[in-house]
Amino acid sequence: MGDAVTETIRDTAERYRNWGRWGEHDVLGTLNFIDDAKRREAAGLVRRGTTFSLSEFFDGDGPQRPPGRRFNPVHTMTATGADARDPDRPHGISGADDEISMSLQCCTQWDGLGHIFDHGRAWNGREAAEVVTSAGDLVTGIEHVAHHLVTRGVLLDVGRAIGDDGELPDGFAITPEHLEATIAAQGATARVGHGDALLVRTGRLARAHREGWGTYAGGSAPGLSFWTAGWLHDREVAAVAADTWGMEVRPSDLEGATNPLHQVAIPNMGLLIGEIFDLEPLAADCDVDGTYEFLLTAAPLKVTGAVGAPVHPVAMK
Repeated sequence: MGDAVTETIRDTAERYRNWGRWGEHDVLGTLNFIDDAKRREAAGLVRRGTTFSLSEFFDGDGPQRPPGRRFNPVHTMTATGADARDPDRPHGISGADDEISMSLQCCTQWDGLGHIFDHGRAWNGREAAEVVTSAGDLVTGIEHVAHHLVTRGVLLDVGRAIGDDGELPDGFAITPEHLEATIAAQGATARVGHGDALLVRTGRLARAHREGWGTYAGGSAPGLSFWTAGWLHDREVAAVAADTWGMEVRPSDLEGATNPLHQVAIPNMGLLIGEIFDLEPLAADCDVDGTYEFLLTAAPLKVTGAVGAPVHPVAMK
């Protein structure tokens, strides 16, 4: 990476850095924008009581492909219906049981605040080596944020607003101008502000469902431009998620950089990033009823010390 790219990332990180904003011991980052008043506002958005699952299926046919370091869930039955044939079971009772092995970020998930570092620093300026050790994230583990992720969600369906046939091509960088154009096209319910969780639909997951996973995990993809960092910061967004493997555009529009928006957003802004969100059913409904805001519940599993964790987000309208 050239020195100019390094300097650009450094300058952007310094411009939008939230270190100390919520005190030296903070472990929530931008989730601090979500308070009880925000949750009451979100609850008031429920009119029909219709729910939408925003999660992919957690199974062996998931998005991960070798030789990546992440792998899809391996589901194993440890007790089955065959046990019901055991005549020695007390008063005839028997049951099934199972277990699962998987990478915590193999499917629909949140990146925690200990997932990415910037020049050896973790969220709030802490030394990365002191935060995340072989024992896990000792400071900002994903378990700390789980109960905060209930808020107003907003879908920006950029794929439908500016894409061809509702989808954006791989490598398409969504700029602040694209986000604003999508808000203008969708109307007042698409405004994005303090404490909101922003969900960005590119249509990339729809293509994977139609054509197969292919290079979905780790390959080229549409996504947020590096230059959206200031837009997200200025609007005090609490969290951002997308229907892609990495949320930001791949390859990056900051030529020569790898995941530079992650580098600014997570350790500097304290912004949670969600990936592999299935936004298709929700987006179809929003397109029909013209309402792009909803109550969002999206708590990750409380895996102690994890730097990311699976989530089953649910939107309610």
